[in-house]
Amino acid sequence: MNEDSTERAAGAEGGDNPDPSGSGSEKPSRVRFGVRLRTYFFAGILVTAPISITFYLAWLLINFVDRRVTPLIPEQYNPENYLPFGIPGLGVLIMFVGLTLIGAVTAGFVGRFWMKISERLLSGMPVIRNIYATIKQIIETIVAQKSRAFREAVLVEYPRRGIWAVGFITGKTEGEVQNLTKETVTNVFLPTTPNPTSGFLLFVPTEDLVPLSMTVEEAIKMVISGGIVTPTDQRPKSVRDVPVVSAAAFEEVDILRGRGGAPVLAEKSE
Repeated sequence: MNEDSTERAAGAEGGDNPDPSGSGSEKPSRVRFGVRLRTYFFAGILVTAPISITFYLAWLLINFVDRRVTPLIPEQYNPENYLPFGIPGLGVLIMFVGLTLIGAVTAGFVGRFWMKISERLLSGMPVIRNIYATIKQIIETIVAQKSRAFREAVLVEYPRRGIWAVGFITGKTEGEVQNLTKETVTNVFLPTTPNPTSGFLLFVPTEDLVPLSMTVEEAIKMVISGGIVTPTDQRPKSVRDVPVVSAAAFEEVDILRGRGGAPVLAEKSE
């Protein structure tokens, strides 16, 4: 009786204390495998998503142009009528060749004469002439090699002192706006996130602008991504270690309203 009870007790003790090298070690291994699988999955997304989205947008653009340009080709000259398959990018190629030929023709005497007649005709249309003149001026300003439009990124204090936003210089302020302003101001386009085609036009004193060493392309990527994509600072280390601006400069002053509602900075009274 004593031997049987001793064996049962030993068996009970063996059941209460499972082998630590058994199923208990399987759980951490399964957790590690799940974490590794999730890491591989997100790594695959990071690799394939930018390429896939780029090709998809390019494909949409090519199809958009092809659907509108290819039908303009006469049937006897359309190669797709003689092939069992369509040619992707045919419309883009034809549009490129056509624009190049138009540019070559307008550069000559006949082309300039034709442009003068066309502009004179458009200037006689009340509504069309305003639209044409505006679009032409914008395109000429952007395409001009000497233009500063969207060729420099800057920091602008907006919407208040101490908060900074990325903007793009679009040109030198002229006309009535500059004449009404005591300081020399600059036209700055302040884009919105994530759609940089919309934004605000600001007339900022030139001395208040902080030029950025990053390129316009890098600044646009930063704006579109909402700051997720941040370009590296390519400036020398000695320059990076020296701050240029600080919001603390306005912590010791009060903004008072002077004559005419003009803001006046005054030291805070203790």
